[in-house]
Amino acid sequence: MRRRLPLILVASLMCAGAFAAAPAQQPPQPQAAKAPADLPEWDRLSREQRELLLAPMRDRWNSSPDSRARMYEHAQRWHSMTPEQRERARRGNQRWDHMDPQQRMQARALFEKMRDMPPEQRRALRDQWKAMTPKQRQDWVRTHPPMPRDGSRMP
Repeated sequence: MRRRLPLILVASLMCAGAFAAAPAQQPPQPQAAKAPADLPEWDRLSREQRELLLAPMRDRWNSSPDSRARMYEHAQRWHSMTPEQRERARRGNQRWDHMDPQQRMQARALFEKMRDMPPEQRRALRDQWKAMTPKQRQDWVRTHPPMPRDGSRMP
């Protein structure tokens, strides 16, 4: 398990977009960049290649002690997913990355509202949402604001 933990953490953070921030120190650069098909399995990577992959994770882990439990939980969840679930998570992350702040707020509000709904109510709300105008969506989010990450209500 100890050997698998770094790989699990790296995989989960790649899904979550954890490599967006540049590390404080640049890890050693590989001698030559290879095409993805030319790269071997993890156990056959050189020490330098492994370090290049793990350095951003190590930096994030060390600089964020308060986030370690969340990072570890994400890694465990990622490890338990099927390949189809992982692909769906990647696509969702890509959609999130391309959303503007208003779209993200709407997505958070919808998620919180739908979280505890039975599937048929979720479908009904999704259909209702699709039929709304942008103004109606803004009004809906204003009356159903998402919780900010610190737990306090947004204004």
